[in-house]
Amino acid sequence: MTGRPLIGISTYLEAGTRWGVWELEAALLPAGYPRLVQAAGGLAAMLPPDDPERAAAAVARIDALVIAGGPDVEPVRYGAERDARTGPPARARDAWELALIDAALAARVPLLGVCRGMQLLNVALGGTLVQHLDGHAEVVGVFGRHSVKPVPGTLYAGVAPEETVVPTYHHQAVDRLGVGLVVSAYAVDGTVEAVELPSRGWVLGVQWHPEMGEDLRVVEALVRAAGCSSDAGGAGLPRQ
Repeated sequence: MTGRPLIGISTYLEAGTRWGVWELEAALLPAGYPRLVQAAGGLAAMLPPDDPERAAAAVARIDALVIAGGPDVEPVRYGAERDARTGPPARARDAWELALIDAALAARVPLLGVCRGMQLLNVALGGTLVQHLDGHAEVVGVFGRHSVKPVPGTLYAGVAPEETVVPTYHHQAVDRLGVGLVVSAYAVDGTVEAVELPSRGWVLGVQWHPEMGEDLRVVEALVRAAGCSSDAGGAGLPRQ
């Protein structure tokens, strides 16, 4: 492969965003995401919410996909009633990102889900979520830190074989696993902290926020997988 793999990253779509003299709707992405991809050897491309029917075309033009963190997944997506502590829905983003996940899995494009992204991966495969979990977002708007322990023999354990302290901020978690997913890391309290999908190549979800830390290993592994995938078929061509 010549050049750096192109890594698509999903984004927020927020109304009333201010910068300079402007207050407008904006497609937003915390700068930690593109900086992490760039530091890991990739090129970052933002994928704001769009018509879900265009997801396959978007995925065909990238070498790997990151589903970024963000708001709670709407409970109707996994057949649950809304808990009072669940945040307001982001329906356009849910629909777009679920379509991106489906397209990436179908095309075997390497996929990383971060926090909400991991939860959405689980929901896309028929899993459910715990709508409120104490102890993983101690202070509103402040990232915490706790350790995660890899499950030996998993993709994640191959990337980070030792127990690792990670940046974290979430109040929801995986409950019933989606079809084909396996757990690849746990928190000390037993919360599922990483999942993967061995049947579809390089597919990993992490409950923490690697973009808020200095450990590049997960995203470096994604970029390597993107490079190998591009070498095998070229960006936009079917993966075998």
